[in-house]
Amino acid sequence: MPIDMRMAAKFAATKVLVVDDEHFMRKVVRTLLMSIGIGTVYEAADGLDGLEQIRRERPDVVIVDWNMPQLDGPGFVRLVRSPAAFSYPDVPLIMLTGHGERSRVLEAMQLGVNEYLLKPVSAHALQDRLIAVLTNPSPIIQRPGYYGPAPRAEVAKVHADNDRSIAMLE
Repeated sequence: MPIDMRMAAKFAATKVLVVDDEHFMRKVVRTLLMSIGIGTVYEAADGLDGLEQIRRERPDVVIVDWNMPQLDGPGFVRLVRSPAAFSYPDVPLIMLTGHGERSRVLEAMQLGVNEYLLKPVSAHALQDRLIAVLTNPSPIIQRPGYYGPAPRAEVAKVHADNDRSIAMLE
């Protein structure tokens, strides 16, 4: 779990927003984030407050729960990933939930979530997902009915195509 000095510096400068209606869960995630060196952690008790905090604080990453009153995680993601209506649609989103069903994971990815984590979460798993979104972010794409990170299979294909093109030049 140790990270190099460059990553430690990046984590220290990173701002993370945790959006979860359960106070205890926000506290747990905050503690985990601080234990891995995240510099600033904001909290929102519901999706509506989370949207406002994204506008105000401009976090580097948002961790959002699936089940919340008023505005749930999927609704939150839909609103964030609406570039015509939301001012910061490219912010990396990590869905943190107790729902591990394949259908939920697929739905989250189709909505535009960057990463998916199951509760209870470990510091190691959280650190891995943060490293992924901070150091190797998927490009943001827009298609009819979708705005968000390019699916991994597409990114892999682009890298493979680029590797073939480079090989042809050599």
